[in-house]
Amino acid sequence: MRPLSHAVPAALAHLLRGAPLSDGKVAFAWRAAVGPALERATSVRLESGVLMVDTTSAQWSREINRSRGVILARLKALLGDDAVTSIQIRS
Repeated sequence: MRPLSHAVPAALAHLLRGAPLSDGKVAFAWRAAVGPALERATSVRLESGVLMVDTTSAQWSREINRSRGVILARLKALLGDDAVTSIQIRS
């Protein structure tokens, strides 16, 4: 038997992928992918598959850049493979 903590991310991803793509859905997926601290230091919007990330400092930009691969994989798992194709960071 698998712990409930393993089932929750899969259930969340299933629910998100089935919902229409919206600003709120993208913001929710961003917070789930990066956590509350990084979410508070950023704002995001999706433009033609490119996630535009504005950060409050160069330090947060470096952190996102360093973790870009992991973040993108998490977003694809939550939103679907084609929703976010790349991440562009601006500070």
